[in-house]
Amino acid sequence: MGLSSLNPFGSSPSSSTSTPSSPKPSADGAFIAPDRTSRAKCYEARDAFFQCLDKNGILDAIKDEDKARKECGGVEKAFGRECAGSWVTYFKQRRVMEWKKQQTLNKIEAEGGWVPEGAATPAASQPQMPK
Repeated sequence: MGLSSLNPFGSSPSSSTSTPSSPKPSADGAFIAPDRTSRAKCYEARDAFFQCLDKNGILDAIKDEDKARKECGGVEKAFGRECAGSWVTYFKQRRVMEWKKQQTLNKIEAEGGWVPEGAATPAASQPQMPK
């Protein structure tokens, strides 16, 4: 495996050469972190992808990869293009984790339990899954 395949800010080694260039290593060889503009583009692409998943009733884009690609392939490609591969995986996993967390908190509240203030995830960032 070559060093280019270890780049956390690039796309997978099997992707086409038409993807935007990856961040360049600094003088010491470490990769330069994305700047504010790059992060903002990443977050916008993530939000668009998650809106598409919500619209199509998909919670886990990793487990339901085929359905996610079929329904949201274009926005998923933009998400992968704008964000580091490790970020894409992290955001997809976090989406499921936050949904499960909220379901647990809802269950605790429904059973009369106490949920500390701030423990709940803001509703705006929760996946809207069908009941």
